[in-house]
Amino acid sequence: MNRPTDAHSMIQAATPTATNPGYMPGFGNDFETEALPGALPEGKNSPQKCNYGLYGEQLSGTAFTAPSHQNERTWCYRIRPSVKHSARYDKIDLPYWRSAPDIDPDVISLGQYRWDPVPHSEQALTWLTGMRTMTTAGDVNTQVGMASHIYLVTASMQDAYFYSADSELLVVPQEGRLRFCTELGIIDLEPREIAIIPRGLLYRVELLEGPARGFVCENYGQKFELPGRGPIGANCMANRRDFKTPVAAFEDRDAPSTVTIKWCGQFHETRIGHSPLDVVAWHGNYAPVKYDLSNYCPIGAILFDHPDPSIFTVLTAPSGVPGTANIDFVLFRERWMTMEDTFRPPWYHKNIMSELMGNIYGQYDAKPQGFVPGGMSLHNMMLPHGPDKNAFEGASNADLKPEKLDNTMSFMFETRFPQHLTTFAATEAPLQDDYIDCWDDIEKKFDGTPGTK
Repeated sequence: MNRPTDAHSMIQAATPTATNPGYMPGFGNDFETEALPGALPEGKNSPQKCNYGLYGEQLSGTAFTAPSHQNERTWCYRIRPSVKHSARYDKIDLPYWRSAPDIDPDVISLGQYRWDPVPHSEQALTWLTGMRTMTTAGDVNTQVGMASHIYLVTASMQDAYFYSADSELLVVPQEGRLRFCTELGIIDLEPREIAIIPRGLLYRVELLEGPARGFVCENYGQKFELPGRGPIGANCMANRRDFKTPVAAFEDRDAPSTVTIKWCGQFHETRIGHSPLDVVAWHGNYAPVKYDLSNYCPIGAILFDHPDPSIFTVLTAPSGVPGTANIDFVLFRERWMTMEDTFRPPWYHKNIMSELMGNIYGQYDAKPQGFVPGGMSLHNMMLPHGPDKNAFEGASNADLKPEKLDNTMSFMFETRFPQHLTTFAATEAPLQDDYIDCWDDIEKKFDGTPGTK
């Protein structure tokens, strides 16, 4: 276990609510927070002189002219303007972190794939060196699509900082605990929680309890938002109040440091003489956020059949096609099954979307064997998939009394683009070579006799 050494140096704002110390509730809210009294200007964004000798600076997450209901920006009041956190850049190589398009001509992405958990390494791996890209989709240069990663973290970043100009990151821990020390505050993250780190936000990742492993969805496109509920109405699924944004926290520390930037799929490093986490106060609606997945309220059928898995969408990143997402983040957690005369597991299907699944804990009902916590599966666009024989026979002959699916939490990164396997996913990650064989023993039951079931 590698405990952080620097987190105590961050001076944090007083919490505005006793129920969630260190966090402010709401998704997409317009927040204001200060770590020192009077650091936040009142009634204006850019006074001639800021209190405490701070510099005013805006971080824009959307174009200036985006519609007001979509416009996102945050005003920061910092010890140094961020131009002081940037110098000449040297290109560096993080060979296991790949960006789309990344198509290896020797790798076949057409197929149904499943992996065991990527094992931990004996090496000291940080958030940057421990990132392992599994699939890429779309094009980072045109800001469409995504990449999926596994992170393996055994060491804290020391006097090292990072931001991605390419993407926002959706982080889904599977084991271990991490701390994200960001420009806008501190997020502590553990399994059953998720976090969104916005594009352009600078941060350091510390290991609180390890080794740590989890999943990352790197979103090149429009940012994640809550899905429209339609006829469902105002409640259930993920509620805005359950998302938590950190209060202001800052460091005033001089130390030789590095800043790494991901830009158009390439990594560059610059050296500075101080911590860049120096935002003393901020206000706005472009900020990191975390969410406890145990607060997700699933809905479903209560008489017969079951709706499409889209009812389990936690977050969606829109595309230019209405109703067809750049990415959907979908959660399959504990829930009751009550449907009459219904095949209850996910049915056999082909889908225009590409589905990458990960198991956080427990057993996924469609395939009781082989899909273990920390594992992943990929069913690419228009490739058939569904229950194996045992799952089909069990569900077809079960006594259909109300039954609770318990101790289970899996998720899906679903995208409109085909997902291409990286070389790592195809050759180094623990691929289950026999996964495709799980459907071999499905039997023909048709005999032409009317009424046969």
